[in-house]
Amino acid sequence: MKKLVTLILLVLAVSMHAQEWQNSFSEAIAKANTEDKPIVLVFSGSDWCAPCIKLKKHIFDSAEFKDYANDHYVLYNADFPRKKQNQLPKDKMSVNKLLIEKYNPKGYFPMVVVLDKNEHVLGETGFVARTTPEKYLKKLNSFLK
Repeated sequence: MKKLVTLILLVLAVSMHAQEWQNSFSEAIAKANTEDKPIVLVFSGSDWCAPCIKLKKHIFDSAEFKDYANDHYVLYNADFPRKKQNQLPKDKMSVNKLLIEKYNPKGYFPMVVVLDKNEHVLGETGFVARTTPEKYLKKLNSFLK
């Protein structure tokens, strides 16, 4: 019984600490409008782009980023995996291709675009070597002014 309680508490702690990446861009837009928050749109190659993987590991997966982002941003990852086992459903990939044409036509990876709830670009950034989650959030927030 103790093991079950411990497992449940662990799952709850992890889920409370996880950031909420939207499953679709339309969900991200709806949430941004409902909650009056900007959208952080991330273009990544999750299984081939070394800077994308580092950005996720050192910034997006950090407790500081997760806590802040949950309260201040709506998150969407437009991923472009290359490995067959990581391929996205065709409808999601089609949306991601439309997003890259509109917001990242030069195809930079990673590219982080901050949008307002009306889908207007407020600013862009990418991977910044040796930065901290605090500095990265400060950069994202600078686009909101």
